[in-house]
Amino acid sequence: VLLHTATANGFQMVTSGAQSKAINDWLIPSVEGRLTGLGGEDLPTVVIVAHYDSFGVAPWLSHGADSNGSGISVLLELARLFSRLYTYRRTHAGYNLLFFASGGGKFNYQGTKRWLEDNLDHTDSSLLQDNVAFVLCLDTLGRGNSLHLHVSKPPKEGTLQHAFLKELEMVIASQFPEVKFSMVHKKINLAEDMLAWEHERFAIRRLPAFTISHLESHRDSLRNSIMDRRARIDTKALTRNTRIIAEALTRVIYNLTDKGAPADLQIFTDQMQIQEEQLESVMDWLSSQPRAAQLIDKDSTFLNTLEYYMGRYLKDVKQHHVKADKRDPEFVFYDQLKQVMNAYRVKPAIFDLLLAVCIAAYLGVAYVAVQNFGLLYRMIQRFSLKPKQQ
Repeated sequence: VLLHTATANGFQMVTSGAQSKAINDWLIPSVEGRLTGLGGEDLPTVVIVAHYDSFGVAPWLSHGADSNGSGISVLLELARLFSRLYTYRRTHAGYNLLFFASGGGKFNYQGTKRWLEDNLDHTDSSLLQDNVAFVLCLDTLGRGNSLHLHVSKPPKEGTLQHAFLKELEMVIASQFPEVKFSMVHKKINLAEDMLAWEHERFAIRRLPAFTISHLESHRDSLRNSIMDRRARIDTKALTRNTRIIAEALTRVIYNLTDKGAPADLQIFTDQMQIQEEQLESVMDWLSSQPRAAQLIDKDSTFLNTLEYYMGRYLKDVKQHHVKADKRDPEFVFYDQLKQVMNAYRVKPAIFDLLLAVCIAAYLGVAYVAVQNFGLLYRMIQRFSLKPKQQ
């Protein structure tokens, strides 16, 4: 064991380059847009939210296909579908729809937190200050044969969020029986540094909210992994999940169940069907580039494209920016995102000690040998000279 310990190889990692410095003026951008309902000003509002950023040990390798490229894909497709419904007076619902693509989701949902603060605390007029029916957060919807509705507090009967839960159950049971659906109740743990799901940001502000995902637990490692790539996305499953959400949401805001619409009624068919090709192209675009929050600023090509896409279907599309608080920052970004790292093969300290002992022993033996050789040489020389003297 000692011999193995002394001769084993280790590695020393050394980075080169200037020391990273904190960036104090970095902004986390988000994008919002809306569809205004028909029939009066004081209408209930349904908020649809998905964070666009990804996370991984290497920011420039974090493409975040399922988490949360799939959520953004569903949000954009819902914006397209409902913009068509809201174009015609006979299909214009009596609900405001507010779409929010949030930034900083992987940093404890900072974009959503500040957006709520600005809309609830620092303004006199906002759709969030009025009658919010519920908030639907979209997260990891790109694969699997299960859907879970994560809630911080189970919805009460008679509320619109309870109606949405029942519509989800009915649509899945009647049209997609292969999908396993359940409601997952998890209370908010304010003692933890990181929230589990994005809906918890809304629940803390007493807004009814939930997150729909194919993951049963928020602790799935792929939510924060560079291995979350495009190849893991099942386009068929993503299209199916989009349709489930769209069907259930439509039945709620148009009150179709109370109007006698059958459970197996398929709303999005023919010209209004979910466009699988468009979902696939959006996923290809999202997963083709890293979307770590420290790589995306307000002038990035990705953000401008996202804002343009939302502007095709929504009204009042605008960006919302978040800057770290200088007094008590909740996130800090640094420059020097890329540095060269060299790996050196090294021996353990005991190897140096053993090597020093061996060298000392070798030198000792050599010294004794030289001394003995000199003595032997002089003795031979003395005996070889005696016959000549005689």
